[in-house]
Amino acid sequence: MMRTMKGATTVALGAVVALTAAACSGSSSTGSGATTTASAAAAAKGGTLYILNLGPHNGLDVQQSYVGADLQTANRVYMRYLTSYSPGANAKLVPDLATDLGTMSDGGKTWKFTIVDNAKWQDGSKVTCEDVKYGGSRTFATDLISNGPTYTLQFLDIPTDADGTSSYKGPYKGTGQDLYDKAVSCSGQTLTLKFKTPWADFNQATAALGIFAPFPKAQDKADKSLFAPFSNGPYMLEGTFDPAKGGTWVRNPNWDAATDPIRKANPDKIVDVEGIAGETVYQRLLADGGDDKTAITFGSAPPSVLPTIASTPGADKRMANVPAPYVDYIQPNMTSAAMSNPKVRQAFAMSTNRDAYITANGGPSVMVPTYAICNKVLACYKDYNPFGAPTAGDPEGAKKVLTEAGVAMPVNITVVYRKTPTRDKAFSALKETWDKAGFNVTLEGVTDKYYRTISSPAMKAKDAFFASWGADWPSGSTDIPPLFDGRINLTPTSTNQDYGYYNSEAVNKAIDAAYLIADPVAREKAWADIDEMISKDGGVIPLVNQKFTFLYGSSVKNFEVNTQFGGYADLANIAVK
Repeated sequence: MMRTMKGATTVALGAVVALTAAACSGSSSTGSGATTTASAAAAAKGGTLYILNLGPHNGLDVQQSYVGADLQTANRVYMRYLTSYSPGANAKLVPDLATDLGTMSDGGKTWKFTIVDNAKWQDGSKVTCEDVKYGGSRTFATDLISNGPTYTLQFLDIPTDADGTSSYKGPYKGTGQDLYDKAVSCSGQTLTLKFKTPWADFNQATAALGIFAPFPKAQDKADKSLFAPFSNGPYMLEGTFDPAKGGTWVRNPNWDAATDPIRKANPDKIVDVEGIAGETVYQRLLADGGDDKTAITFGSAPPSVLPTIASTPGADKRMANVPAPYVDYIQPNMTSAAMSNPKVRQAFAMSTNRDAYITANGGPSVMVPTYAICNKVLACYKDYNPFGAPTAGDPEGAKKVLTEAGVAMPVNITVVYRKTPTRDKAFSALKETWDKAGFNVTLEGVTDKYYRTISSPAMKAKDAFFASWGADWPSGSTDIPPLFDGRINLTPTSTNQDYGYYNSEAVNKAIDAAYLIADPVAREKAWADIDEMISKDGGVIPLVNQKFTFLYGSSVKNFEVNTQFGGYADLANIAVK
């Protein structure tokens, strides 16, 4: 899903990127801490910015969101976080709703933030410490608030019940409210948080995620707030938002630019248009006519249009070729009849043809193969190959494993993936090698609310799920636990990001131990070792590291890709006049 990353090399937007029919963009990697900028053209306020996306939209409630583009856009358009990332080159962690970056004490087990006095909601009321505290409480209502980050369930100093779930059940039931109030408290505008174990980079979490974004209690409709945001940023929603069609953002009259250190809010309106196929989006951006002159997209260019971008005069002047923050992977379902057998998981991993997947997506300059969940630019990356299979897969070796396991062949497997024309081809290519190994793979494409769909109990009978992930900040702690710690992910209503119901006692113990390692180098090595443990268990099949190519309209000014914060177009300074 989505996430922010740091540490890679940036590519200047104005640079001409060599694109060919077979290998269509730059080398694949992950995001960096810098920002790429289109031009130094002067920008003025006014006009309408259009955002053209495939959709449907996953949701506008930041406590129910874990998609990078959604969280980044929310922070620039309608929701200020305690801390954030600055726009522009060499983006840095900066205060936002907090007066500073927070104060850590007790070895990282206590944090304090003071909320500014001059931030307002769209109705003119003041953003208070109590709003921030309440926003943080919503994650605990796991029966209603799902699909968002679950770090706080694990870290906040709140007891757990016998089944391992938090004794605090969120603000709607009120069960254990006193426990939350001890862990998270307000004194005036000062917020104090107490954790069970040290969380030394918590202020990076508050910048990357909406876990402690404010939410006024009076406006909360629980799960019905998914598309009903209440703004404290420069824009507010006009009317309603249709996840399949989009919505319009207009200026929030109670936002004051003088009190906001990050957002310029240049356009008068931002129109989010959902439901446009990726190829169509890029055809329109290439044609550069009418309203599309002031349009952008959060979808990377499909392989089919990359050669056309390369051959279109002037397109290189409005193109971004940047490192992406994501690793594509497949997660076997540990509870399915077939995948509960570790030998079946091993054979499935061994027969996975990463080369075919890359070719279908546009070639080796669009993405590169990997066997690790930690991206190659992170300190937690480890160069390993869990079963010794080549990147083209080893179907014969995989068939021997199935034969030795004594399972009846072919082994019926249903693989669920996010359906697009490109992924249709990519998964059809993967199916060929899987089937050669002794599997009978059924591909099931999902278009509507993909991640919310695959995390629902209704999908528990499926055997494997496609997903894409990037670290929330540069540590394995934002790769491993969010995806594979079953204690914080698996609830009656959602798997959150643990789509394969992975819950290993050995891995959970290793996660707990890694958090306590004081030395950052040793800690990242521990995360790398856990990464390898999970792959050797057949708990995940990493496929590739990605790279993004974006195109934008000729009247868009200050186009920036802040790869430290999401890896998508940064709307803080963008303009259309």
